[in-house]
Amino acid sequence: MRIEDLPAVNAALNLLSTVLLVCGYIFIRRDQTSAHKKCMLAAFGASTVFLGCYLYYHFSVEVVTRFAEPGWFKPIYLTLLASHVVLAIVMLPLIFLAIWHAWKGHFDKHKKYAKWAWPIWVYVSATGVMVYLILYQVFPQT
Repeated sequence: MRIEDLPAVNAALNLLSTVLLVCGYIFIRRDQTSAHKKCMLAAFGASTVFLGCYLYYHFSVEVVTRFAEPGWFKPIYLTLLASHVVLAIVMLPLIFLAIWHAWKGHFDKHKKYAKWAWPIWVYVSATGVMVYLILYQVFPQT
């Protein structure tokens, strides 16, 4: 694998996280706690691998891809990117707190954090895929 492949790998990891998060939600709604736990831990693992790959890529590649064309779409892209980045930062402590309380068996506190962490995490994972598609597939930037 080449370093140029990492944006696609990152998008795939984000997509995997999104699918696992949705499955985990469905499982907990059906009171299937064991399947829920497996999905959520797998989503956490996929997101952790994504973060490692993302940081490696951005610390290794000197050129940062900037959105230039088409100009009419740039404000839309930047709004999406800004919300993605801000919420990615916000979600980290919420995810850690939700996992910590589940691990300790404090499910009332787990639910308190998960009700905020889960939708933000889904949004960040899904918009990560969208950012990739916009930058590399729909409007490839050169």
